[in-house]
Amino acid sequence: MALNETNAQYYSGQQVVNVTVASDTLTFDFDSPLVSAFDTAGNQVSSFSNFEIFHLTTANPTPSPTNKIAETDLSIVDPDGKVIRRISTNFATGNYLCQLKSFAVQNNYGGYAYISLEDIISNFLVGYVGQGKIIQGVKRTDVLFHARRGLQEFSYDTLKVVKSQELTIPPSLTLQLPQDYVNYVQCSWIDNSGAKHIIYPTRVTSNPTELPIQDNNGIPTQDAFGENNEAQQSLTEERWKELDNSSDIVPDDYRYPRDAWFLGQRYGIEPEEANVNGKFTINERLGSFSFSSDLAGKLIIFEYISDGLAADEDSQIPKLAEQAMYMHIAHAILSTRANVPEYIVQRYKKDRFAALRNAKIRLSNIKTQEIAQVMRNKSKWIKH
Repeated sequence: MALNETNAQYYSGQQVVNVTVASDTLTFDFDSPLVSAFDTAGNQVSSFSNFEIFHLTTANPTPSPTNKIAETDLSIVDPDGKVIRRISTNFATGNYLCQLKSFAVQNNYGGYAYISLEDIISNFLVGYVGQGKIIQGVKRTDVLFHARRGLQEFSYDTLKVVKSQELTIPPSLTLQLPQDYVNYVQCSWIDNSGAKHIIYPTRVTSNPTELPIQDNNGIPTQDAFGENNEAQQSLTEERWKELDNSSDIVPDDYRYPRDAWFLGQRYGIEPEEANVNGKFTINERLGSFSFSSDLAGKLIIFEYISDGLAADEDSQIPKLAEQAMYMHIAHAILSTRANVPEYIVQRYKKDRFAALRNAKIRLSNIKTQEIAQVMRNKSKWIKH
């Protein structure tokens, strides 16, 4: 991807276009696509737009509310998000400043380190498919399928696709899983100094996936359609939610064997419980995380893995893993075709393995200076 933006576009999110003849459209060339909250008919189609347009004149040479064009009068008319149309009237002659909103400017930072899935597919078709090449011809839909599968697999253990959310644990002690959640990485609560305290999952309780209602003989009851009647709330979850880790220990409490010491505050206990940062469980029935009562109201950072496909072909792939993606697609296509010599399949299998290994090493971002700084701690003398 070539650098198309000026420094003003990249750092400030600003671009000026001069209109010499009255026009109903303006064209900009930001790397980030422009997004309007209104369509070409003036109907609102989104909750926000990521830009503002100002008409700069001699009387108003700088952006201000007085020379700002209403967002209800602007829409995007091309799929690349480059052309802005004025709905009610034409743009008069003069200079027009497009100012990206702060979140759009920040999203643009560091974008050069990534390449879109759409570009990966287009580049593969140009570089690996054609007359005189091992892959003579292939449908774009086939390449898209294998590229998406490769992105999913790479996202789990190779690519930097760990997302994080800053959340507050409500009184219900449950947080719903993010829309693009695949697996969690880490959950931590944040203290007043901003430091993280890791919250670990617990095995002392669990969340049932079904809640059948039983009769006096313990047999699940059924409704008129022959399906089991389900309870609305789990008794196990209710009891865990009501447990207060700071309260006195009673004999039927799971902490009782530790005598008067609270769980996580005594030498010699199980390492998995040797912390006072609270606990969580994953509730598959409700699609949520359930936290222990001592975490109510805490600010947490929730880190999780996505499969990288939430944005479909707009998904971003680190350039350090670009070659690994090409090799994965090539091997996947050749290994699923008939009459391809096995030595060709094995050759691309080895190439894929080597490219993926290189991508993991590159993306691990290991810095020898940082390792040396940590290892210097080994030379400290421990005085008795």
